[in-house]
Amino acid sequence: MDNEIYSDIALEQNIRKLFGIHTPICKIIVKFIPVSHTAKATVFLTEKKELFVYIDGEARLTLGDIKKIIARMGLIAELFMPPKHHPTYFDDTAKERFNITFPGRTNPSKDDLLYYRTLAPYMPALVQINAVKNGEIYQYDNDSKSDWRLAVKFAYRRILTS
Repeated sequence: MDNEIYSDIALEQNIRKLFGIHTPICKIIVKFIPVSHTAKATVFLTEKKELFVYIDGEARLTLGDIKKIIARMGLIAELFMPPKHHPTYFDDTAKERFNITFPGRTNPSKDDLLYYRTLAPYMPALVQINAVKNGEIYQYDNDSKSDWRLAVKFAYRRILTS
């Protein structure tokens, strides 16, 4: 029991340190479920009833990898949190990659940078979730036929208020 409390506090502190977001955890839905060969995810609910996924591991994943993992977990992402003190991280990284690929082009449009945003390194990742598809959250399992199996049933849909 004490280890669970300490790991929850450590998760809160890690999120505050890496992303600059104060998110008091109300309830952990699933903890440390595998989402790839080396990455694990924790899905939690904050006191403001916002659902987040924290993904961490040894692998060097990109934003594109995280998007694919979130979709395969059966979640619909709302916001990918950038690192602390760098709110334009994904756009800046996309511009750098675009300029390396096309050194003669200047002022790329948003459409030009769309693909290059997915190449931004993003590990650890913090994603705010909009909804859980079909009320089921999946985890990676290489023994399963589809490589994904049900981890937990949890219904959630974020309702926007003004």
